[in-house]
Amino acid sequence: MKYFKLPDLGEGLPEAEIVEWNIKEGDSVETDQVLLSVETAKAIIQVPSPQAGVIAHLFGQPGDVIHTGEPLLEFEGQEDSDSGTVVGEIPQANTDSTTQDSFFIGAAPSSQISATTQKATPAVRALAKRLNIDLNQVKGSGQQGNITPKDVEQAARLDQTHGKAEPLRGVRKHMAQVMSKAHSEVVPVTIHEDADINSWPKDTDITQRLIHAIAEACTTEPAINSWFDGNTLSRRIHSKIDLGIAVDTEQGLFVPVLRDISNRSPSHLREGLNLLRTDVKNRTIPASELQGATITLSNFGTIAGRYANPIVVPPQVAIIGAGVIRKQVVAVGEEIKIHRILPISLTFDHRALTGGEAARFLATFIQNLELQEI
Repeated sequence: MKYFKLPDLGEGLPEAEIVEWNIKEGDSVETDQVLLSVETAKAIIQVPSPQAGVIAHLFGQPGDVIHTGEPLLEFEGQEDSDSGTVVGEIPQANTDSTTQDSFFIGAAPSSQISATTQKATPAVRALAKRLNIDLNQVKGSGQQGNITPKDVEQAARLDQTHGKAEPLRGVRKHMAQVMSKAHSEVVPVTIHEDADINSWPKDTDITQRLIHAIAEACTTEPAINSWFDGNTLSRRIHSKIDLGIAVDTEQGLFVPVLRDISNRSPSHLREGLNLLRTDVKNRTIPASELQGATITLSNFGTIAGRYANPIVVPPQVAIIGAGVIRKQVVAVGEEIKIHRILPISLTFDHRALTGGEAARFLATFIQNLELQEI
């Protein structure tokens, strides 16, 4: 028998969830024939066969999480020489696109038993099996982190009282890991301001105005468009502005990157933004388009919320949040008027930026937003 193991899908992704098998045991397959589709933290990917042959066994069902290097399937009539690479290119899933605006279940091989499970005695593992408890989700309280019967029984009581815990997978798991890293590394400060946008023409593209204002403000205060290395205490200021655009989906948060925003026309930016959002919706966006942002925009006001404390994701040093546009009473000279107001929040990493740099960026950003037209 010859095993075909989950190959490295790129970008250092350690695991993938099986979405759908395109073949079954006993099927004959050809080289580069699509075997299955898997979901990573970034995209849905179709995995081709590294060779022609007959499928002897499939490891895992849809919904199971397989780690890189673990077997996906066996081929019949082959000596086991290990196949961990893929012949040919791994393509992204093909899905029709339409324009719009706005992850181990199942048994692991014996050689792949998790470190957590190895810290339980056979009796404890038998108890966990009887009580339907996943030991990978149990923290051991015994010596050297060993899982005790009491730990398993406590986990069972929790399940009975509150229902089973659902492990985060895919995009949500990745998001949780990124947010934890950000919380442990960044020293965040948030400042707020309002932009009076009453002079905007009807049907103004709000996202376009926000993007343009970010580009202008980065020109005034280039330090905001930088990466910071907390290990070496060094800052890299970028000449090109690659803007991360936070996109909310049912699967979790995606942040595709709109490249070189200061050197593109409004129509080109809108076309690029529409394409990114469509690819995110269809889970066909390449992993490369989710990396390399130098600054981020979160337009949460399309849903709800006036101000926020957006999270800076290192190595970036700043993120802008735009809240819900509202009507507000304002003083215009000696008169009282009702104007449309756009609330803005700016979070910056105080290790890399001074308050003055952040405030100057925000001042230019607001001034540009308050122009009638661009």
